[in-house]
Amino acid sequence: MNLKAIEALAAHREALLRQLSRVIVGQKEVIENVLLTIFCGGHALLVGVPGLAKTLLIRSLGRALALSFSRIQFTPDLMPSDITGTEIIEEDSATGKRRLEFLPGPIFANLVLADEINRTPPKTQAAMLQTMQEHEVSAGTKTYRLPRPFHVFATQNPIEMEGTYVLPEAQADRFMFSVNCNYPSNDDEAMVVRNTTGVETPQLEPVLDAAQILEAQKLVRAMPVSDEVIRYAVRLTARTRPEDAGAPKYVKEFVRWGASPRASQYLVLGAKARAAVSGRTCADYEAVRSVAYEVLRHRIIANFHARAQKVTPVEIIEKLLKEVPADES
Repeated sequence: MNLKAIEALAAHREALLRQLSRVIVGQKEVIENVLLTIFCGGHALLVGVPGLAKTLLIRSLGRALALSFSRIQFTPDLMPSDITGTEIIEEDSATGKRRLEFLPGPIFANLVLADEINRTPPKTQAAMLQTMQEHEVSAGTKTYRLPRPFHVFATQNPIEMEGTYVLPEAQADRFMFSVNCNYPSNDDEAMVVRNTTGVETPQLEPVLDAAQILEAQKLVRAMPVSDEVIRYAVRLTARTRPEDAGAPKYVKEFVRWGASPRASQYLVLGAKARAAVSGRTCADYEAVRSVAYEVLRHRIIANFHARAQKVTPVEIIEKLLKEVPADES
């Protein structure tokens, strides 16, 4: 393992934290998880009420990473072509002949903020999520590759559900992380008010560019991980499934659907990224546990009995982390 490359990545992560802290007050855990998403090459759901600087964070991240940024405000009348782009008829001024020309949509950016993704119908949601999986857009008979790196950060408002379209479980599974954005402390909020009601606007300096980010993502994937740690991640995921032989009683009682194999993949990948940005040379059990809430909370689907008893997926994950052994030999 290239120790110098790991040390450089850890230094870049610290530099990014310093840059973003000039604009974003508090929200350290949110920023940490967003950076992990970038270094893993994944996508994330940002769940929180309006006004918690979700848009500002992703826009600022684009500046600190010298990446193109695009924000899409999802509405009930948004069509798939409004996101991906459309073919238009264009006339050649020299020959007078008409031809179809593809006009790229806002999805053609390195960082895409899908604001309130649950406000748009399933057809448009599906078009968005297809680009996340395939990293390409098809129009007519042609296919257009999206820029690399490519990351989608989608926001959901958890308190206002009227007029929304719930993101289907199978589509939510495409997101590597689900990141909760909480209210700031009183001191942090006072600093936010002070910083945003003055005349100065902090200028961010780029820390990494697109090529360096792609190299960082290769480095994360190359991080060593033992078979025992992989089996632990798989075991932790399997215990969330009611039909699994080893699932505890409370999972069988309160869970309708457990996490998919993507959860096992992302537990290991997230653990690799956590180890790399911390300057460690391999992923361990603790690194897996450190990303468990973000990977599993949107993949555990509670049943009616759980909702009636007010049992949340977070409580189930907390119990599993305490009870699932690291070594089951």
